[in-house]
Amino acid sequence: MTGAPKAFVDRLHGAVRLYGTLIVSPSPHWVPVVAGLGLDFVFIDTEHIPLDREKVAWMCQAYRAVGLPPVVRITSTDPFEACVALDGGAAGIIAPYVETAEQVRTLVGAVKKRPLKGQRLMQHLAGAPLETDLRDYVAKGAAHRALIVNIESAPALAALDEILAVEGLDGVLIGPHDLSTSLGVPERYDHPRYLAACDEIIAKARARSLSAGVHAVYPTDRLDHEEHWAQLGANFIVHAADILLFAEGLRRELGDLKARLGDSPAAPSANLNI
Repeated sequence: MTGAPKAFVDRLHGAVRLYGTLIVSPSPHWVPVVAGLGLDFVFIDTEHIPLDREKVAWMCQAYRAVGLPPVVRITSTDPFEACVALDGGAAGIIAPYVETAEQVRTLVGAVKKRPLKGQRLMQHLAGAPLETDLRDYVAKGAAHRALIVNIESAPALAALDEILAVEGLDGVLIGPHDLSTSLGVPERYDHPRYLAACDEIIAKARARSLSAGVHAVYPTDRLDHEEHWAQLGANFIVHAADILLFAEGLRRELGDLKARLGDSPAAPSANLNI
């Protein structure tokens, strides 16, 4: 387990794998339990999960307090949303559905160039240098904040080289549901087109020493896929989610119990796409 956000940012660029999961529950009882599971970070999602600003800040501060860097996915590529999450205590930002290098540069401004704002930030992003003291101050802060973008569409795949080349980006996370849908094979996670796209994204990101991973939320072949991607170099392992693992575990054990007692199991439920 890593205790400091800076260590977490540094490790994103290395070869050692970091393990995390999506935490949906904001319960305070969850924090000490999660802290003892051998994770390296927690993933907090505001894109698909209805968590308000105060609740997200509480979760970030609680998980930081037990040594787990919280990585928050914001609802859009809006740089102001990134600033809000960082102000609440996020150690890193995940921006959803990024498709252009320009979107990444704007997010770099919010995550890596704080506290620059307004015209001064725009000038610097356009190439204007900073005074030595200010440059050092900005760089020192940037070392404690991670920027990861979701690659989850065919346009993002086409622009991948340009996206990965943006200075200040720390990693990419593949969104399986959106990527498979954009590729024309929705939820067909064993389809060669989807698997080849994942392999390409991971290989190209790791070749640049950027973190890479897939949020493996689907139960079928999940471990096999995660093992394969890790062997390709994926080092940002986002395994399932608390709500998914709860549902899978309870369904399995109740199914076993009902089978022993001769009762009917529950009907299969729809996948939760996050």
